Amino acid sequence: MKLVVGISDMKVSNQPEDVLITYSLGSCIGVVIWDPVAKVGGLLHYMLPDSALDKEKAQTKPFMFADSGIPLLFKETYKFGAMKTRLIVKVVGGSRIMDNAGIFNIGKRNHAVLRKMFWKNNIMVAKEDVGGTGNRTVSLEI
Repeated sequence: MKLVVGISDMKVSNQPEDVLITYSLGSCIGVVIWDPVAKVGGLLHYMLPDSALDKEKAQTKPFMFADSGIPLLFKETYKFGAMKTRLIVKVVGGSRIMDNAGIFNIGKRNHAVLRKMFWKNNIMVAKEDVGGTGNRTVSLEI
């Protein structure tokens, strides 16, 4: 079954027939994680780097922000039997959209926060497709 991950959303599955997919990753980031032994995967589509921008929104929509959404993605996959040491992590998005002058550069900031969080937690990224000016779609076949 196709499970669409919207903006500020996350889904995790261990069902072999499932496909997790998110569309139109511009400045947003898609984080895909997969444990090949437990056969569980997850996909997060976050919009902004830091929940300090809007603490109230972070309470109601934690997947909107990197710093609140990423830990929840990992915790949810662990509930399905995933282990950190086996995870394959891929990152997509972080484009510069409608910001030709680079004033806000949300995409770059989104990516920088993710890299910092992963570095602090000893998480290696297997593959990245980030930056540029285009939109991307990413999917994970469970």
